[in-house]
Amino acid sequence: MVKAKMTVDKDFTIGAVDKRLYGSFIEHLGRAVYGGIYEPGHSSANEAGFRTDVLEMVKELQVPIVRYPGGNFVSGYNWEDSVGPVAERKRRLELAWRTIETNEFGFNEFVDWSKLANSEVMMAVNLGTRGVDAARNIVEYSNHPEGSYYSDLRIKHGYKEPHAVKTWCLGNEMDGPWQIGHKTAEEYGRVALEAAKVMKWTDPTIELVACGSSSLGMPTFPEWEATVLDHTYDHVEYLSLHQYYGNADDDTPTFLARSLEMDRFIETVMATCDYIKAKKRSKKTMYLSFDEWNVWYHSNESDRKLDPWQIAPPQLEDVYNHEDALLVGCMLISMLKHADRVKMACLAQLVNVIAPIMTDTGGAAWRQTIFYPFMHASVFGRGTALVPLIQSAKYDTKQITDVPYLEGIAVHNEEQGEVTVFAVNRHLEDSLQLEVDLRSFGQCSLLEHIVLESDDLKAVNTAAQPNRVAPHNRGGAEVSGTQVTASLAKASWNVIRLKIQ
Repeated sequence: MVKAKMTVDKDFTIGAVDKRLYGSFIEHLGRAVYGGIYEPGHSSANEAGFRTDVLEMVKELQVPIVRYPGGNFVSGYNWEDSVGPVAERKRRLELAWRTIETNEFGFNEFVDWSKLANSEVMMAVNLGTRGVDAARNIVEYSNHPEGSYYSDLRIKHGYKEPHAVKTWCLGNEMDGPWQIGHKTAEEYGRVALEAAKVMKWTDPTIELVACGSSSLGMPTFPEWEATVLDHTYDHVEYLSLHQYYGNADDDTPTFLARSLEMDRFIETVMATCDYIKAKKRSKKTMYLSFDEWNVWYHSNESDRKLDPWQIAPPQLEDVYNHEDALLVGCMLISMLKHADRVKMACLAQLVNVIAPIMTDTGGAAWRQTIFYPFMHASVFGRGTALVPLIQSAKYDTKQITDVPYLEGIAVHNEEQGEVTVFAVNRHLEDSLQLEVDLRSFGQCSLLEHIVLESDDLKAVNTAAQPNRVAPHNRGGAEVSGTQVTASLAKASWNVIRLKIQ
């Protein structure tokens, strides 16, 4: 029998959980937009062409902010092509993903969609083929009330009130040689600084995200971060992180341990930010935006076979299985464990493209396995993250050692009078006997114990079997005073919700 214990105290806090930790991402890539969130003629489409079946699923996830329009796409993006009368918009060769972009759906349509989804917009500007001038102009178009060329152009396009987009990304993955307009850290740092200045001169109320490294494995990491922040530290509020994981080698124990690498990634970026803070004698703390993260590898082979220059081909359409959902749960816990510094994050992406929601063009929409841990964290993971003191048996893999079978954290929602424990049992063969000590909370009672489990790690949801992997609330946790005991099924995601009496 494998055992583990978690002790939490309401006074030992990590930090407040910013609701934007549960953000997501829509890029003009594959069927994320066309056939995903937007499909005129679909039986569920509203008068704007938005799929309302997809909208309802997005609202289930309670996504507070969505990054747009990229991603690699943004480094070749002419924002002017995406506004104004649709019949006058230009078709473009989209070089990042080698497709045709019709621009039928653009910036204003995305703002309209976001309002229906109860989400804010995180807008990215093109610092690849464009630069400072285009960056200031789109902020003027979006946010200035009236009386200037671009604000009046927005009004002419049918939007009297400013969009009031608050959060802006200064480009995307500019350290990557694959990026259109790839730059060195010095080159990017300079243009990001100048763009930040004029964007804030245009609207002083906005907040900005500078590009960090594209992944933990980049050869310039973390020197890139230090150089970029040397230029931009006083002018931006966030630094971005991106990371994807896969299990191409079918090594599940290592795959489920990857969130430990994510912990180290976050902590290295935090340390780099704090080094620049000390170097500049600054009182300002740099926060982090983990604005791309997910599992991504299933679709790699099929994507290589796609013919170029199609309109909205089925790109990056990973079909997620049960073990993917477990790692997504572990990654969510990693971000919660750093809630004091990771204030925004974007699951990449939202619909069809490495996404929790899948659709058939012209047909049904369904929830992938990863939908569930993301939804549970978003809905129940609001409040204050608590320091988890964990005692757990551990295992070693060929690549990662001292991996605890238990991955877990607790979130205290004082307003609701609730504590939620999120826990993953990484053990692939045995249940995990868990004790949770809530000694500082007084009497507690169990609201529910939600479990996502499957006897088949490779089980997936499809249009034909949309509920093959789905959670249940028959977890069987028990509460006695301030002590919680539960048997966590092998290879399971668990949400134990407790009411403080």
